[in-house]
Amino acid sequence: MKKVEIFDPAMCCSTGVCGPGVDPELTRVASAVYSLEQKKFDITRYNLGNDPGAFVDNEVVNKVLLEKGPDALPLILVNNEVVKVGAYPTNEELAGWLNVKTAELQEKPRVRVSVKFDN
Repeated sequence: MKKVEIFDPAMCCSTGVCGPGVDPELTRVASAVYSLEQKKFDITRYNLGNDPGAFVDNEVVNKVLLEKGPDALPLILVNNEVVKVGAYPTNEELAGWLNVKTAELQEKPRVRVSVKFDN
């Protein structure tokens, strides 16, 4: 099974999908990653602000950052090889790397809300 790692720039939370002005690109990526995680694919996101050790410990990531600086983020690795620099993968790219259909990457996280009506 292929391993996909997404090294994000520093963001306010692990997905960047928070606050008043959410970037639709980050929402799409978070949704795709969630869908793949639910299907037990080996996909991980690392946020520079929360997981700096992951950036330092990975020699490939460390080398790219030393050469290109923070503009190289997001940085995408598949089996520890650089496949994309400075941009998030499209759903088509993710699907191709993991041999799934693009439609499988559009599952939205489901949130259960309890509502109690008083009579």
